[in-house]
Amino acid sequence: MKPDPFSPSDETHLHALADDRLPRAQAESLHSRMDSSQRQRAEAWAQQRAQLQTLHADWLRQPVPNVLVQAAERLQDAHDTQQHWARWGGFAAGWVLAFGLGWSLHATDGKQTTLATAPPQRFVQQAAVAHAVYQPEQRHPVEVAAAQQDHLVQWLSKRLARPLTVPRLQAEGFELMGGRLLPGGSGARAQFMYQNAAGARITLYLGALDGLQAAAAPTTAFQFHDEGTVSSFYWVDRGFGYALSGELPRPTLQALATAVYQQISAAPPAGARAPAKGS
Repeated sequence: MKPDPFSPSDETHLHALADDRLPRAQAESLHSRMDSSQRQRAEAWAQQRAQLQTLHADWLRQPVPNVLVQAAERLQDAHDTQQHWARWGGFAAGWVLAFGLGWSLHATDGKQTTLATAPPQRFVQQAAVAHAVYQPEQRHPVEVAAAQQDHLVQWLSKRLARPLTVPRLQAEGFELMGGRLLPGGSGARAQFMYQNAAGARITLYLGALDGLQAAAAPTTAFQFHDEGTVSSFYWVDRGFGYALSGELPRPTLQALATAVYQQISAAPPAGARAPAKGS
């Protein structure tokens, strides 16, 4: 008789049990050999998994944001990957597209195909997708609320390895709601969310571009990007990208982006020459 390859002393195997990834016979065998502390750990992980699955269960009942649908459709047309995206599904494909694969696709032959997109353009596309995903959220629009702003700034500054400045936009009618940490490229990105009295929301997405990307675009002028219903003004300063996104008229969004840039550039950690105004 073959020995059971799954050991209760191996946390990888306990995680597989908690995630319900083991065949029934192997799961029962592993469970029968676990001591009380191992059972408690596995049960706690299973409860956490269930809580995470229900946390955003309402997303499954919401329509896929247009920006994700349009991005997936463009990549389908460019790379003839219709069967690939049909397997993944709309929302999952959009999320993996934006953050998990760094704007790349795995074709049916197993080879990776990368979309030929300029670094700043890729950055603002990711910013637009992040805005589309989190802007509609009512229960969890941010990870850390504005009431804990000091902690938020300290945490994100550490994760992005750069002292961050959170712009104040009360004069423009927008209050900070909070922020969150997001994946991007080979590092981390931050997103700050603001809301006005009418309930309109804007997001500031920022982070370092990858090494080669930063070398290709050390500084850029203000640029305008339109991704479905989401518009963005974005710029790159010394390899660090910024994108302000929202569903607002272009002049309004440009005025807000200008206010954001002026405050960031005035802070010593991010002080630099203002990028030229462009369209």
